[in-house]
Amino acid sequence: MKLQRKNRLRATALGALAVSGALVLTACGSDDNSGGTTGGNGGKTSAASNIKCDDAKGQLPASGSSAQKNAMDLWAKNYMAGCSGVEINYKSSSSGEGIVAFNQGTVGFAGSDSALKPEEVAESKKICKGGQGINLPMVGGPIAIGFHLEGVDSLTLDAPTLAKIFDTKIKKWNDPAIAKLNTGVKLPDKDIQAFHRSEDSGTTQNLGKYLGAAAPGDWKYEAEKKWPAPNGQAASGSSGVAAQVKQVDGSIGYFELSYAASQSISTVDINTGGATPVKATSENASKAIAAAKIKGTGKDLALELDYTTKAEGAYPIVLVTYEVVCDKGNKPETLSTVKSFLNYTAGDEGQKLLTEAGYAPIPAEINAKVRETIAALS
Repeated sequence: MKLQRKNRLRATALGALAVSGALVLTACGSDDNSGGTTGGNGGKTSAASNIKCDDAKGQLPASGSSAQKNAMDLWAKNYMAGCSGVEINYKSSSSGEGIVAFNQGTVGFAGSDSALKPEEVAESKKICKGGQGINLPMVGGPIAIGFHLEGVDSLTLDAPTLAKIFDTKIKKWNDPAIAKLNTGVKLPDKDIQAFHRSEDSGTTQNLGKYLGAAAPGDWKYEAEKKWPAPNGQAASGSSGVAAQVKQVDGSIGYFELSYAASQSISTVDINTGGATPVKATSENASKAIAAAKIKGTGKDLALELDYTTKAEGAYPIVLVTYEVVCDKGNKPETLSTVKSFLNYTAGDEGQKLLTEAGYAPIPAEINAKVRETIAALS
């Protein structure tokens, strides 16, 4: 498929940007010889990419969600090419670690696959002087269920079957429940090796929300960032889970679509109860995210997703990654850079890149509110 091939090539290039698991990108000069001015001060705009640099300067440390790593890699590279003298340093770890770093005041913003909890908002008020941490939806996309099963290229599963697999209640690939959903597919008598995230993860929490909503009779765990089921095998980060699925025959795991595309990992089609099973694609995830509603209050733009959708072509296992910032009380030394960079990521150019990288843009109506909120950060 052309899109998948493009994603693989792009993701391969992005992989070269990682250094020891952290994104540490150094601003570089542009090859553009048009004589346009690039930013760093005075509200200048990059002629090459129309990035408004404003007074952005120096280093901007950030950390959190590994789900958005590939998007953040691309955004940071493009932004720094357009805004000289700026270094975006995004450490891809986990949503939980990102929020801890944010509430300790060591980063300008954090990436998280789940909205701040009330207690985390309360804690943020110590750092956000006169304000609090808020959620800005920035990256959408499908949580792909990747699998590696020699001789099987296509697989359909539904929520109850997935719940039993990840709860290790279904242990063999030729289990009748799987066979019933895959008529005509020769399923091997092989043990299932289910991989999950080892650290607190918003991706884990979003998968839990889907399983709890779509298969309440088979998934009895609360949707938390920490993996709740007692069994299975753990790996660190989305990249770690994807690497294990890539290597281990008989394995299954969950991670963002960009990781599946970059490593040519087969993904499960989801039987939602609609007319046909739904593939994990950016377009199909967008159909599900478009139905999201804002549940946050004030400047907080946390979203409520419908994990039980049966809408034709809507892929139900989705996540939205938030950038967590202070609405008021941001550090003066990084405020201009935070606003300039997030204005770029939420802008037309930044959002357009998401589909090309295997993600889904934030719906236009919600994104317009994100831009308004960024402009008012202080």
